[in-house]
Amino acid sequence: MLATIERMNILDIADDLSDMILQSDIVENYYRSLYKLRQDKKAMNLIQAFTKQKEIYEEVHRIGKYHPDYLKVIKETRELKRDIDLLENVFEFKKAENELQSLLDEISVLIGHSVSKQIKVPTGDPFFESSSGCGGCGSGSHSCG
Repeated sequence: MLATIERMNILDIADDLSDMILQSDIVENYYRSLYKLRQDKKAMNLIQAFTKQKEIYEEVHRIGKYHPDYLKVIKETRELKRDIDLLENVFEFKKAENELQSLLDEISVLIGHSVSKQIKVPTGDPFFESSSGCGGCGSGSHSCG
């Protein structure tokens, strides 16, 4: 029964933590920037065009440089991507998304390391991987033991 009570306490704490995250300024900023992005007609049209262009790119890229439209398609895809990245609402959304991801990475590392410093937490961020004392499993580091 002790294990059941212990598990319930952990689940309660996890619920409290998720509530705190959802009520944070970072999540609020993320949803606000997502809403602005979805309301931006120009951005949504460019994203839709990029999605179609990406399908063409993948088909051409599968064949490779021998495809007759290879250079043209690659150039058009890069130009569309650049046009999207230069939009302010896209920039703000990506910034908010990165801030939220950083918060979640930090929390994951804190939880993992509270159990054991040997726990490997995949964050995709080299800062967190190097700060754990090991370069991560794919880094070739032998300091993990």
